[in-house]
Amino acid sequence: MVGIAVEEHDSVTEQAAFKANAAYEGLDYHALNAMLNLYDADGKIQFDADKRAAREYFLQHVNQNTVFFHSLKERLDYLVEKEYYDGSLLEKYSHEFVQKLNDLAYDKKFRFETFLGAFKYYTSYTLKTFDGKRYLERFEDRVVMTALGLADGDEGLAVKLVEEIISGRFQPATPTFLNAGKAQRGELVSCFLLRIEDNMESISRGINSSLQLSKRGGGVALLLSNIREAGAPIKQIENQSSGIIPVMKLLEDSFSYANQLGARQGAGAVYLNAHHPDIMRFLDTKRENADEKIRIKTLSLGVVVPDITFELAKNGEDMYLFSPYDVEKVYGVPFGDISVTEKYREMVDNPRIKKTKINAREFFQTIAEIQFESGYPYIMFEDTVNKANPIKGRINMSNLCSEILQVNTPTTYNDDLSYDQIGKDISCNLGSMNIALAMDADDLGITVETAIRGLTAVSNQSHIASVRSIEDGNDRSHAIGLGQMNLHGYLAREHVHYGSEEGIDFTNIYFYTVLFHALRASNALSIERGVAFDGFEDSTYASGEFFDKYIDRAWVPETEKVKELFAGKHIPTQDDWAELKASIQKHGIYNQNLQAVPPTGSISYINNSTSSIHPIASKIEIRKEGKLGRVYYPAPFMTNDNLEYYQDAYEIGYEKVIDTYAAATQHVDQGLSLTLFFKDTASTRDINKAQIYAWRKGIKTIYYIRLRQLALEGTSMDECVSCML
Repeated sequence: MVGIAVEEHDSVTEQAAFKANAAYEGLDYHALNAMLNLYDADGKIQFDADKRAAREYFLQHVNQNTVFFHSLKERLDYLVEKEYYDGSLLEKYSHEFVQKLNDLAYDKKFRFETFLGAFKYYTSYTLKTFDGKRYLERFEDRVVMTALGLADGDEGLAVKLVEEIISGRFQPATPTFLNAGKAQRGELVSCFLLRIEDNMESISRGINSSLQLSKRGGGVALLLSNIREAGAPIKQIENQSSGIIPVMKLLEDSFSYANQLGARQGAGAVYLNAHHPDIMRFLDTKRENADEKIRIKTLSLGVVVPDITFELAKNGEDMYLFSPYDVEKVYGVPFGDISVTEKYREMVDNPRIKKTKINAREFFQTIAEIQFESGYPYIMFEDTVNKANPIKGRINMSNLCSEILQVNTPTTYNDDLSYDQIGKDISCNLGSMNIALAMDADDLGITVETAIRGLTAVSNQSHIASVRSIEDGNDRSHAIGLGQMNLHGYLAREHVHYGSEEGIDFTNIYFYTVLFHALRASNALSIERGVAFDGFEDSTYASGEFFDKYIDRAWVPETEKVKELFAGKHIPTQDDWAELKASIQKHGIYNQNLQAVPPTGSISYINNSTSSIHPIASKIEIRKEGKLGRVYYPAPFMTNDNLEYYQDAYEIGYEKVIDTYAAATQHVDQGLSLTLFFKDTASTRDINKAQIYAWRKGIKTIYYIRLRQLALEGTSMDECVSCML
């Protein structure tokens, strides 16, 4: 029987496929997925086994556990009645339109490309019965509800969002895709940034705000640079302040308590300026042998490093650390709002400012040591960030994933703890484009504009009244962060090596083009709504300075390969930029910030993308997924014939990764979450060299440091490497 069937297949390829399918008979989806980790008889990776695993997952699990409805109307009526869906949202559309949108989504014949993609979706995103045992949505249903939710009654936008999301060209971030349209839901926002001032009112409000935001599902980052150091005076009495470590411990406990209904631990990060007197204690909290009284286990750490720190280290000088309490008394503004580089010599010479000193090179050595042990701290290059900032004000911190870079302002309080003046804190309204599929589209501009409008809806629909500085900041700035993913997958598919001349050339022109379309879309929103973001008139967009580098010279592909990749696609010209500049100066832009490239995790799997714009960490990624155990994920577009283009990040080396990020950074108003990968032979000196190289190349932030193998004797891989979520 088998022999006859094989003879009916004409080509060698078809015969091989048939044999493979025969070998897969009787295996469950988990076993099929595991075959990715086993070569076949010819020494080939068994990609077909994973595709079969995805199909079997539906046959063996999803279909058997999905609630069946006879019609869309029956389904929607049931879900509204049982309070699964937001009925008031569906009332904004006619049933005929919703049916049309549903048909559009299902007509696309969406299929998950990998088992992990399907598993991630049904585990983490789809609507389930309240007991968690049965599924109430397919992928298409989630796409439709997300589009309806973000469009908020705008049928044209709803159609465009379905087109872009179901095609995979645009993917909203996890909180948005998970929650949109649901009656029982958390926020659509990915994360938040809060600043804390040097007083008990602000510290206590910061802890309370962290609890409120964490329970709603968002990671929270906090600025600690303004808080006076340990031993500083309180009400002129010396040696009274406990410094920042007790505040960090309170925050860590708060995030552990607000565990989001048991779904996951709350997530927090804290940022501190390198010239804060508590900086070495701050770093020591992540040492493996740290005293339990100060050890910080779950809170993420970030260090804000100004240019002067590098200059001091280069010259072999000591670096002075300045009391935030004294700095604020002298300058009348919090320490975090001071340019340390600009005021450094002045503060050193000022006897009114208490100061201590440490060796600058030893400071960087300590950072590298801590990164070896824990992957932390993140680093934000303060002056690089602020030189590129088009908005009036100072950026003094980042977020949990180091890609959000926005201006904040302080909140002040009355004696009864009511607000005196509400400052400006930050929401992360995120979503990412799939570079490969966006490049396959006829018009890249349509994808970008739809994404900008979708993310603007996330901002407009977010109202967190319990944290007024977040609510007011969001309402005033309409800031969003359009990200990108699948750069390595796209380059490999097109037979371009990551970090090569062609790869960097493509990255430059792609991000250049996306920026133009993003600004044009935000300008259109400003014209339609008759309003620009608060503070537009003081920005370099309004002055026109922002556009100089795009009008003064032509930005065109420098390699033949990239010219081919952009053939038939319009790359903005100097005239295009001049026209856009005139319109923006006249009408403004709606969004204060437009782009930020996060370290996409789960959405990359369901979208069949390589994460963010960094290289793959492995050709076949191994993940632990709860009770299922090990699950395998093949790099997108990888075949047995193009493996040479899938060098992993450890093989590629940090220089090419940084060069690629530098090409993109010059066109991104916020940050890009950059992880650096090192082999097990790396030393702290190698990490320091990479940090200096990144700083010189104009990188804004560094996220995690990842080591391929054992970093230090007695240290496990899990302890060395922090996962990107």
